[in-house]
Amino acid sequence: MIRAFRIPFSTNVERVALALGHKGIDVDWVDVDPNDRTPVREASGQELVPVLEVDGQVVADSTAILEYLEKRHPDPPLYPLAPARRAEARIFVDWFNRVWKRPPNRLTDELAKERPDEALAGALAEELAGSRDLFEAMLCRRDYLLGDFTVADCASFPFLKYGLLWREEDDEPFHRILMQHLRFDDRYPRLEAWVRRVDQHARA
Repeated sequence: MIRAFRIPFSTNVERVALALGHKGIDVDWVDVDPNDRTPVREASGQELVPVLEVDGQVVADSTAILEYLEKRHPDPPLYPLAPARRAEARIFVDWFNRVWKRPPNRLTDELAKERPDEALAGALAEELAGSRDLFEAMLCRRDYLLGDFTVADCASFPFLKYGLLWREEDDEPFHRILMQHLRFDDRYPRLEAWVRRVDQHARA
């Protein structure tokens, strides 16, 4: 049995929950208080979730966990089978982590300052909002970002969904930034349909 640590509303936890659900893998979730991450730190030596424990092995970082699950449980696949397509999926996830997430992360940090740089905040917000056009185009004649449901959808859905779906009790500042600047407002029909489609997928 896989044991996994999580906190409420974690986007990175949802990435892994979608992957586990897709593969039909059971997991024993350990709910952790966001203000006391001692169990996570004791298990992995760091405080970020999710963290997996499998047969004495500890795997941290959502992207690393997705790769680990694919190697250990390759069927049904989460990555395309063709080598070139698989490489494209990995490139997308790397781009999403290193490039797409930069503006909302920086914007969250900037707005937390006593005196935010309004020009910088505006530029970051504009860059984040502008990314909706890219995803809308990617979904032209596709049900999922790369055609079939893949790791690309698992990696991006927990963030992009805030353009359409959110819960009032989710007061995480980063998520509020996503809500404010990703709102679809009926202007991104393919993206909205994709969010609803992925939201129907099983989660562990």
